[in-house]
Amino acid sequence: MESLKKPNKIDIQIIGVACANCARKIEDKINSLNQVLEASLNFATGRISIILDDNACSEEYFNKVKKIILDIEPHVQVEKFDRHRVNLSVVEGTCTDSCCSSSHSHDHSHNHSHDHSHHNHSLGGTCGHTDSKTLKKSNSKYKNFINKNALFNMVGTILFIIGLIFEFDANIEFGVFFIAYLLVAKDILNMAIRNILRGSVFDENFLMSIASIGAFLVGEYPEAVAVMLFYKIGEYFQDKAVNKSRDSIKSLMSIRPDYANLMIDGKIKKVSPYDVKIDDIIVVKPGERVPLDGQIIQGESSFDTSNLTGESMLRYLKEDDEVLSGFINKQKLIKLKVKEIFSNSTVSKILDLVENAGSKKANAEKFITKFSRYYTPIVVFVAALIAIIPILLGYSHKVWIYRALIFLVVSCPCALVVSIPLSFFGGIGGASKNGILVKGGNYLEALKDASILVFDKTGTLTHGNFKVSEINTLDSSFSKDDILKLAAICEIHTTHPIGKSIVNEHIRRFKINVDESVIKDYEDILGHGVKTIDKDGNVILAGNKRLMNKFDIEFKDDGSQDFGSCVYIAFNNVLIGSIFIEDEIKSNAKQMISNLKNLNINKVVMLTGDIKEKAIKVSKELGIDEFYYELLPADKIKKVEELNNKKSKNEKLVFVGDGINDAPVLALSDIGFSMGGVGSDAAIEASDIVLMNDDLLKIPLAIDISRFTNKIVWQNIIFAFVVKIAVMILGTFGMANMWEAVFADVGVALIAVLNASRILRYKVK
Repeated sequence: MESLKKPNKIDIQIIGVACANCARKIEDKINSLNQVLEASLNFATGRISIILDDNACSEEYFNKVKKIILDIEPHVQVEKFDRHRVNLSVVEGTCTDSCCSSSHSHDHSHNHSHDHSHHNHSLGGTCGHTDSKTLKKSNSKYKNFINKNALFNMVGTILFIIGLIFEFDANIEFGVFFIAYLLVAKDILNMAIRNILRGSVFDENFLMSIASIGAFLVGEYPEAVAVMLFYKIGEYFQDKAVNKSRDSIKSLMSIRPDYANLMIDGKIKKVSPYDVKIDDIIVVKPGERVPLDGQIIQGESSFDTSNLTGESMLRYLKEDDEVLSGFINKQKLIKLKVKEIFSNSTVSKILDLVENAGSKKANAEKFITKFSRYYTPIVVFVAALIAIIPILLGYSHKVWIYRALIFLVVSCPCALVVSIPLSFFGGIGGASKNGILVKGGNYLEALKDASILVFDKTGTLTHGNFKVSEINTLDSSFSKDDILKLAAICEIHTTHPIGKSIVNEHIRRFKINVDESVIKDYEDILGHGVKTIDKDGNVILAGNKRLMNKFDIEFKDDGSQDFGSCVYIAFNNVLIGSIFIEDEIKSNAKQMISNLKNLNINKVVMLTGDIKEKAIKVSKELGIDEFYYELLPADKIKKVEELNNKKSKNEKLVFVGDGINDAPVLALSDIGFSMGGVGSDAAIEASDIVLMNDDLLKIPLAIDISRFTNKIVWQNIIFAFVVKIAVMILGTFGMANMWEAVFADVGVALIAVLNASRILRYKVK
């Protein structure tokens, strides 16, 4: 099979990016580069993924991108993201989980558009990505900057208070407020000038600089200082709220293992998980995180699986059981034989999903990004008209310039630029905590409009754990054991769960494997069954009614298969028996359907290859609205296409399948859920949303999280616009001053961020 070509991709980590507007500018500038096909900066994680043209030199573009980033955010740290790098202090045993996390909690603050002089940029320097020397150097640099800037702000604030309390003559008053202003506003003024020289005019540094300088020019000295001072205070609290949300998001990444205890010649050596190979033996001690997927070869223990599945109860596993990376060993030491290299492990797949989720942006995010490009220049133009037109008409220049300045202060779109991406990433994070992996904000946004849910039956609504419950002989020449043996010969090579159940029953009953040497020819007939020719030339058929009809074999449909699946066995074109297969409905399937109805889902549909009677029984038991039976894989595709064509433009069709056989149907649906569970490659690859523990109740929960997230997003959009427009109008007519304008900017942004952070605290109802 031809391997898929890997994309020409660069992953870059930005440590210390805390300005959402700056992040948007970085993303825009990188996307404008030649040979960049797509660039997406995840503000929540500080990760930027860039897909280049095949002919582009990745090293050259890394340097170009680094320059763009440092031009806009000069105090951040930029490095190539390499998951293969690990923290050597951890591997060498000189660092624990707690010290790793704390080593990245220093203030990485810096001077840029938001004056992040007090910020705690904890995200992006996760253990294993930045060596300790680099961090110490960066931390020392940032701490020096913090101390110096904090001193300026403190002295400036004291002078501001003195100027308000004491009465001075005009010149001294001007001097006190002017010095206070320079101390408080120095970094913002510097950045505004730098940005203007680089051709980037319309940002919050420019707006605040113009507004405050204008206030000085019209004699409003206290308000000029207050604009900068309260802007910085508001930004400080806003960024604290952002970082608190980011820390919550960062906790999702804590499943990454730092090391593996590799057994070498009877001794344990701590190594990077990337250095462990398949079939190596590793030791997992109590309290440690399982670093790689494996099978227990010695010991037994209970495991905390909550980070992967959202399950609160411990899972007991013993010898021969499979253990997945990311589980935490809670009791006893165990030995594992490694089954997957780290890059193919469950943890690696989950990290890929969580880290890349921000690249698939929701429509609301795209709208705000596009909107902010045009909004600020337009507002600046309107502010200029507010100042110029009344002055030309003979009105007081001082009054109307002041009103125009208020208009400028209000205009910054930070409340939306920060809170909306944070809301969607928070929703993805909240879902992940509940064992639901969402591949992007676009899917989370679309899920709110889910109105038609289509379920595959086997392995989704039912366990898919088939077992033989009855064997019927229809020819006296063949015993029940003969029927089972012939059926097992036909099914020996099948991957279908029904066929596997027949082979398993043969092994259970006769204590031996099926003799493959008797098979001369074998044909798997899709959607029908199997045709086999044995070494004596006998034709054996095992399959459904369609297979019997295909070969013109007479049989009587006596209804014996009403409550399960029936496999018919024919020998040399004569029906000789049937095998009855049962599959159990999942215990929470009925509750799940009920929960969907409570969420006002219009239609629940079931698709199955089973016979009509079985489909009727299952649909009645679960309360399903529509069902379609005896469907081949191609029929399921047609049926989903029909349902898609019937729905309205605003409705979304959700398909839920096992993620293995349903890839074409998942691709047709608006949103595809996989019930493939942890570690299923096909499930993670094929679907938009993966349920980590096959719990059907997670489906209505995911819809509820989606709706809650979108509610928060629109609350922030409406709140920000209403307050800003109201203050703009009031300021234009002289009914709002600069203090209200500052609140309409940083205050609104802070409230919006705090509102967005509610998503991360979402509780299951």
